[in-house]
Amino acid sequence: SNVGFDWDERSQVWDKVCEEIGEVAKEIDAMSQDRMEAEFGDLFFSLVNAARLYGVNPENALERTNQKFISRFNYVEAAAKKAGRNLKEMTLAEMDELWNEAKSIEQN
Repeated sequence: SNVGFDWDERSQVWDKVCEEIGEVAKEIDAMSQDRMEAEFGDLFFSLVNAARLYGVNPENALERTNQKFISRFNYVEAAAKKAGRNLKEMTLAEMDELWNEAKSIEQN
């Protein structure tokens, strides 16, 4: 970006992100592990670029999401245990219900 290799408008980055999502999907359909990895890398790079353009630190954003996931998953585990349930025996729908409880607690 220091030499002008950047978008004129930051909103233009979303076209690139969408393009990269399409390329990932194409390689997933082809089941080419090497190409999938390369295209996921391109997608991640585009998303990091978008974050930069909007003044968001991508490492901080990812760490926040990791912490949020850990907190919610810990809630799911604890709630299942409290109910005398084992996660491995629960359906995805049952776990998702606990996940949504964890989300609602966070938002309050």
